[in-house]
Amino acid sequence: MTIQEFNSSLTSPNPPAGVSVLLQALWLDAKGDWDAAHHLIDHLEEAKAYWVHAYLHRKEGDSSNAGYWYRRAARKMPDYSLQKEWDEIVAALL
Repeated sequence: MTIQEFNSSLTSPNPPAGVSVLLQALWLDAKGDWDAAHHLIDHLEEAKAYWVHAYLHRKEGDSSNAGYWYRRAARKMPDYSLQKEWDEIVAALL
């Protein structure tokens, strides 16, 4: 799947079949369902999940919690747009 195909799927009522739980979370976030996105990843223990978790808390506006998750993901909190980071994460996960 390409990032363009993933973005096009945002017009559908459900995430694309076969995508990872991390991509499902980002899909839900893009559809405006932050709570469902967070619920999918808040218990996962891996660096990529920590990155998605960090992004979600950054989007939420909770920079201290986001900072914690960025550190766990071994990443620096970006100083650019949320959309750019979302695109980066999706591209890295596809």
